[in-house]
Amino acid sequence: MMIWNTPPTLPELQAMQDVGLAKTIGIRFTEIGADYLRATLRVTAEILQPYRILHGGASVALAETLGSTAAILCVDRQRYTCVGQEINANHLRQGPLNALLTGTARALHVGARSHVWGIEIRDERQKLICVSRITMAILDLTAQPQ
Repeated sequence: MMIWNTPPTLPELQAMQDVGLAKTIGIRFTEIGADYLRATLRVTAEILQPYRILHGGASVALAETLGSTAAILCVDRQRYTCVGQEINANHLRQGPLNALLTGTARALHVGARSHVWGIEIRDERQKLICVSRITMAILDLTAQPQ
């Protein structure tokens, strides 16, 4: 079952991310499923920690990019916006230099006021690198400020 309010195309998704951090670290959307989004991140020298492995913040950036984008695609963007409320991540394996990581976001809960998305990040061998969960607040743009 399709969960997207307006089904996006890959070029549209990429255009949404071609600014800021996602562009800077090289996040690329690769697949849109009926109920998931997928994007990749190449482990480059710029996103390593001093021990020459993937910086955990880069994994979280991939997870948040996927979860935030997925959430906004589920709402009427004329009326609502989505903002991150909480994110967590468990870093399970190293992401070595040059590894191509693939993140997949799937909805755990899509409600009127909040969404919860689970994100798995895997390497080319399908080894789990990181699991993350993000909670998004859904804000009504038409509501008058108090």
